[in-house]
Amino acid sequence: MDASNSQNGSSIMWFFRDKGFDDKSINEMFKKCKRLQGAQKERASENWSYLKSIGIQERKLPSVVSRCPKILILGLNEKLVPMVECLATLGTKHHEVASAIARFPHIVSHSVEEKLCPLLAFFQALGIPEKQLGKMILLNPRLISYSIESKLKEMVDFLATLGLTREWMIGKVLAKYPFIMGYSIDKRLRPTSEFLKSVGLSETDLQTVAMNFPEVLCRDVSKILRPNFAYLKRCGFEDRQIAALVTGYPPILIKSIKNSLEPRIRFLVEVMGRQIDEVANYPDFFRHGLRKRVELRHRLLKEKDVSCSLSEMLDCNQKNFLLKFGLFKGFA
Repeated sequence: MDASNSQNGSSIMWFFRDKGFDDKSINEMFKKCKRLQGAQKERASENWSYLKSIGIQERKLPSVVSRCPKILILGLNEKLVPMVECLATLGTKHHEVASAIARFPHIVSHSVEEKLCPLLAFFQALGIPEKQLGKMILLNPRLISYSIESKLKEMVDFLATLGLTREWMIGKVLAKYPFIMGYSIDKRLRPTSEFLKSVGLSETDLQTVAMNFPEVLCRDVSKILRPNFAYLKRCGFEDRQIAALVTGYPPILIKSIKNSLEPRIRFLVEVMGRQIDEVANYPDFFRHGLRKRVELRHRLLKEKDVSCSLSEMLDCNQKNFLLKFGLFKGFA
């Protein structure tokens, strides 16, 4: 339908123009939602006002509507209000529901009874506590659009192949990183798990990665994991040492080489005068902030001419660090 020649949609046209939409945007919305052509300005205005009232900023509403035009023609009391009220029971903060709808506006077009309730029941069966259920849905509202049968159950089956045989283990993974459910098993998760095995991780190690750092499984092997592995090889680490590093601190394979790994290794070798073997025995070195922790503590110890291992230097909070090395006076 051409926006400029619309007669049936003239009322809604004036609404869109009043809200700042141009004709190109309006035409795109008409293509996405044919029912919009016969929509009335009053219904659209009522829904727009309701979305504002629940906390969605007006400057964000054009983006919300552009991505999901039918949000303006849904029955307010039949669709919008029931879903919002149900989502509100899952959240702990007022802005969480508005934020979830702004990120994935299609969530309100789904049925509470047919989609949201079965989804919540599915996750509860995996042992995920009710409090965490809300965080999952509101953090990744796209979950409501996934098929339980063809998407979510397949994900559970895949995680079971990694050795996560107990339901609570799989539930913990999904609750910790709900975005994992949006990735393709064959194109992303299986190739990543196979790569991790190829660099020396055992099945138990892989389970630890999945439970504690599931985001690692979601990264692209060719673009991220393999380049990081190659960088560690160039630094002089042996294969067994890289396996120990990945096992001890899995995110080492997904950290930025330029902004994270390279500066840390350069500081370790060139400034601290240490060997890379030390971090092979202490992977958590890469977990600590470079400027706020590593550099500061190294400087304090150097001023006192104190020598210690990396773990002795970093494995304690600031107060205990100062007490351990008698640095309170110098630090004050």
